[in-house]
Amino acid sequence: MNRREIREHLFLMLFRKDFHEDRELNEQISLYFDSLEMPKEEDLNYLKNKFDKIISHITNIDECIEAASSGWKLTRMGKVDLTILRLATYEMKYDEDIPTGVAINEAVEIAKKFGGDSSSSFVNGILAKIV
Repeated sequence: MNRREIREHLFLMLFRKDFHEDRELNEQISLYFDSLEMPKEEDLNYLKNKFDKIISHITNIDECIEAASSGWKLTRMGKVDLTILRLATYEMKYDEDIPTGVAINEAVEIAKKFGGDSSSSFVNGILAKIV
């Protein structure tokens, strides 16, 4: 898998978080993995490890997003936009291998693919404030 595919899979995995109890999340991730066609074991391990790291920082990530999104509570944000922001914020704050500009650009591209008409500009604006 290339980096963009990994990000898209992480996005789809993280998207499940707000719709399932924490105790159900591992089962949901296993079901997601089962739906993938012929994944490499190393890719699955990488995705699971990265997902777990993001979840372990989710409270701090959400605080960063909320602080940068004046006038917007996380509960008011679209789930797609929030999930993209969580992934990008993790990459910007906790993943030293990914330059901030790359994290923002990739988030905008994911927003164009999965979000609504204004998602890419919304995501870009919030991430610019987090930097």
